[in-house]
Amino acid sequence: MQSYIPPIDDYRFLLTEVLGFDHAMAELDKDVDVDLAIAVLEEAGKLCAERLHPLNREGDEQGSKLVNGSVVTPPGFVDAYREFVAAGWPALAADTAQGGQGLPFILQLWLDEMLSAANLSFGLFPGLTRGATEAIAAHASEELKALYLPSLVSGEWTGAMALTESGAGTDLALLKAKAEPKGDGSHAVTGQKIFISSGDHDMASNIIHLVLARLPDAPPGVKGISLFLVPKFLPDGARNAMSVGALEKKMGIHAQPTCVMNYDGAIGWLVGEPHRGLAAMFTMMNAERLMVGIQGLGIAGAAYQQAAAYAKDRLQGRSADGARGPVPIIEHADVRRMLLKVRAFVEAGRALAGWTALQLGRAHEHPDAGERAKADALVALLTPVLKAAFTDFGFESAVEAQQVFGGHGYIREWGMEQYVRDARIAQIYEGTNGVQAMDLVGRKLPLAGGAVAVGFFDMIAADLDAAPNLLVGQRTRDALALLREATVALRGAGADAVGAAAVDYLRLFALVAFGWMWTRMAAVATGDNPLHQAKRQMADFFALRILPQAQGLAAVIGAGDALLMALPADSF
Repeated sequence: MQSYIPPIDDYRFLLTEVLGFDHAMAELDKDVDVDLAIAVLEEAGKLCAERLHPLNREGDEQGSKLVNGSVVTPPGFVDAYREFVAAGWPALAADTAQGGQGLPFILQLWLDEMLSAANLSFGLFPGLTRGATEAIAAHASEELKALYLPSLVSGEWTGAMALTESGAGTDLALLKAKAEPKGDGSHAVTGQKIFISSGDHDMASNIIHLVLARLPDAPPGVKGISLFLVPKFLPDGARNAMSVGALEKKMGIHAQPTCVMNYDGAIGWLVGEPHRGLAAMFTMMNAERLMVGIQGLGIAGAAYQQAAAYAKDRLQGRSADGARGPVPIIEHADVRRMLLKVRAFVEAGRALAGWTALQLGRAHEHPDAGERAKADALVALLTPVLKAAFTDFGFESAVEAQQVFGGHGYIREWGMEQYVRDARIAQIYEGTNGVQAMDLVGRKLPLAGGAVAVGFFDMIAADLDAAPNLLVGQRTRDALALLREATVALRGAGADAVGAAAVDYLRLFALVAFGWMWTRMAAVATGDNPLHQAKRQMADFFALRILPQAQGLAAVIGAGDALLMALPADSF
């Protein structure tokens, strides 16, 4: 397997020429410029390439293990995590008031990309911790914040999210875990949770679980769910009444401990208001959904690097004119098709992720309340798109890159089958991609009476109009028209119609957003240097070979739900 190469040149291009980073920082009155941002990303890249990527395959081979009731992570993980914490990476973008460094979230998101590319299992530990930190900061009492945030922000302690039960997955209304008040402000939490990533491990001195459970007077359904902070070790140092029942035996991310957790009267404290736990938990879940989307992007980028390097080295077949052979397979048109397909997603996805991260910064820190609200609405609109589209395209990219290797892609020593296995979970956890698509159509499109989506489409149209001579701009304009028509057609649609159209609609939405990013990149890539030339060529490839999918998706959306619902259930 080739070494991982952090995409620093692409980050620099996006920051300086596409995303207007310096202007964005000036708006937020942040003393951070491109040079500092690149320096941070370079150091992060070194960590990922030199320290974490070499652990990835052995972590997959060894996996985390349950030994005498405690989880032991693969060799090297504990030391690597200590170095990660000592260097301050968990606190990169955290609020300075909580002990963070307060750097722009775009650096955090691109760090997440490199972590996911280098070692997805490792990257989940700090990613989940960051989500727990955000939920506690937004909803917990001042006492809980003071007690738990500093160690979570620093990474000394880690976080975990405990939602799912064997009988309650997506439908949390079926949740049965209980929380009994103890009369001193704490609660005794009892129940079993499954699929709990980072539920237990040996990398941190404490693990803070955010657990959904019902109070005794809870009304039925989702309106009766509360959120509790349940630490592995209590403030007095005593071990809490929680244990690992088993580690899930799963397809991928073997080094990441996915736990069955038993809470046997474990002491916990209410986070937020009683019976309003789902709203508090969604603070964490929305943060995690962005992170999960970036996991798809990171794996796609890493798989592309491996496949491109292999294609340039592997000798197989003859040249197109038959005059030479064997030739590197990079000369074969079908191999190039696969590589370019992956690269078209990775580079557009990286740009869209960066743009969204800047909007998140505006939502939190812009001095104007109206601008904060506008940016927050755009992030809400795009969150299900990034989660679902990035992980769908990420998995497809891993498969395409694996295919470049032929039979070697199917065996373990080349590492490609691990990318495929690891990428698959990202389409499932933190809300399956079908659920994300229904969230986009059913909840996000109606925001502000539809004005948020329309405003986003208008923003795209303005950039397309500013580059009228670009092929990718012209083709994206056509796809945008199809997206607008589909949006109008789905407005006020019934549940079956939404369910039938949602996944295809989200993919169409994503293709338009990618076309927008390719238009922005191609518009500024006017130089003769190799990077600019490649951007223009990739933009044309996207326009001619990827974006035509928009027409087929629009046709499927227009077909409605009648055929899907016509076949009786007994006939399946």
